[in-house]
Amino acid sequence: MRNNLFKISFNDSGFTFIELMVVIVILGILAMVIAPNFMDAPDEARQNKARMDIVSIEAALKLYKLDNGTYPGTEQGLQALVEAPETGALPRHWRDGGYLEKRTVPKDPWGNDFIYLSPGIHGKYDIISYGTDGVAGGEGLDKDINNWELE
Repeated sequence: MRNNLFKISFNDSGFTFIELMVVIVILGILAMVIAPNFMDAPDEARQNKARMDIVSIEAALKLYKLDNGTYPGTEQGLQALVEAPETGALPRHWRDGGYLEKRTVPKDPWGNDFIYLSPGIHGKYDIISYGTDGVAGGEGLDKDINNWELE
């Protein structure tokens, strides 16, 4: 009776090669389905950052207008938010230190300048980031991010 307790049958232990292959195939299929969702996450984060930067620039533009009566012109650009303009409609009461917290005009998350038009085509001013590809237009991750489309 004692010998039966410690008797090991090698035919019933472990996994067969087929079972292992089935598990590997299932894991491969799961990786193919899940991985693309994580691959787009950095680009989506950059798009969200661009949206937040545009909102921040809009707030600075509103302060500029409160102090000076107008928005900076296209030729003055967003640089008017960090340095008093010397061309175009000169500001009456430009704020010492500028209107942006970091005292620099941010670039979009892809390293490109934001496009600024004043007067804008879609409003009093337009702020545009051309997205991942850096050129106007596009779909998906390459789609432009525009201030007039933000909520």
